Amino acid sequence: MPNPLQVLIKHQLEQRGWSYSDVARGGGISRSTVHHLATSERLAQMPQQSTLEGLAKGLGIPVAPVHRAAAEACGVNLYREDTPAAGDPEVEILIASVQKLSPVDRKHVSALVESLLRTAASEEEARPSH
Repeated sequence: MPNPLQVLIKHQLEQRGWSYSDVARGGGISRSTVHHLATSERLAQMPQQSTLEGLAKGLGIPVAPVHRAAAEACGVNLYREDTPAAGDPEVEILIASVQKLSPVDRKHVSALVESLLRTAASEEEARPSH
């Protein structure tokens, strides 16, 4: 069963009548990279941002759907919500990575985030208002 990145690439190639070489040339990445991403059932790790950007450019589509499809191909479920941070790859990967932690480690991360938020709120309150 093809993963979301394979489906995305195959669909774009069929729609446009392009080859892996066409996508590689258009995106400034190697043909072997395009072939690997298009044929690997499961990616061992998330491709570099520059690779995803090149693939998106080569396919002629925005990087966000390529990023989501690649993350899913790696077994990472991305957090999606209508927030200012939505679409920020660092936020999405951070949130998705937390899901892979053990329950004990998630509690530690949660405590750290709560502490950081409390500190930020205290600093905001301490600022003089105009």
